[in-house]
Formats: sequence, C-alpha cells, structure tokens
Amino acid sequence: CSRAPAPSRRHAAQAGSALSWPRHCFLPAVRVRLHQTRATDPDAELVEFHFKLRDGSRKTVSVPSGTSVLEAAHMNEVDLEGACEASLACSTCHVILPSEIYDAIDEPTEKEDDLLDLAPCLTATSRLACQVVVNEDLMGMEVELPQMTLNFYVDGHVPSPH
Repeated sequence: CSRAPAPSRRHAAQAGSALSWPRHCFLPAVRVRLHQTRATDPDAELVEFHFKLRDGSRKTVSVPSGTSVLEAAHMNEVDLEGACEASLACSTCHVILPSEIYDAIDEPTEKEDDLLDLAPCLTATSRLACQVVVNEDLMGMEVELPQMTLNFYVDGHVPSPH
C-alpha cells in the first residue's frame, strides 16, 4: 500500500476511512481458493459427462479429474447454484446421480445427509454436487439437476453461479 500499514477493516470502518484505502490493502497477497474448492492437477485426465438440465435438455461438459461436480457446473455455465460456496451449509447444489456412480463413491457424511434432508425432489441417489469429485467412473454418465431447489433469499434475489 502507498500509505502506512492499513488498519483492520473494523478499525477502518469505525474511522469512516475505509473507502480512502486502496482495495489491494485488504486483499491477501496470493489468490486463495474459497471454502472447499480443490486445486486440480493441470495434467489430470479430462472427464466428459453430461448434465440433464431442468428443462430436460442435456449439456455435455469436459473437466479435469479431481474437479467437484459443482465446479464443473460453474465452469460450464450449468445453472446449479451452490449458494454456500461449497462450505457444506446448504442444499442448493443438490444433484441426482446414476445409481452405479452413487454406489461407487464414498457414502455421504452425516452433515451432507442432514442437508440433503432439506432438499426438495430428494431421491435415493441424491448428493450435493460440492461433495462429489469427478473421476474416470463418471465418464459418459449423466448427472441430473432436480426440478427445483430451495434457497432462503428473499425479495426476488436471483444469485448467479460463482
């Protein structure tokens, strides 16, 4: 920063001078991944699979192995919300997996099960997309978006994918 060391955000806000500090004073020096996003291997094998969208159409995506299904959706402009940014605090990234994939991956944690209980359109193979990691088993498979999700926004706010 071009000034003396920046005050904390709390102190800057109390002093009423937060807007006078350059934005980079408050940002970390390195880019940080949010919550549970994963760093994927740049040499990872690409896995092609399909999303069955709410309107019944199908979107084919190709992402590196190790990417979460939620990240795959966001990278490919699939309308899958993920309101909590993969912090395992909501059920807006609820997806329905093919039974062979559901049976092949780790079981959901108790926390994920509790959140899935809040999701509409729950099925026996429902999972949270932020908790499912793409691997070669998903090659050619179809991940279905449920007909609806619930979010607790009010006043017509429509969030966009991160």
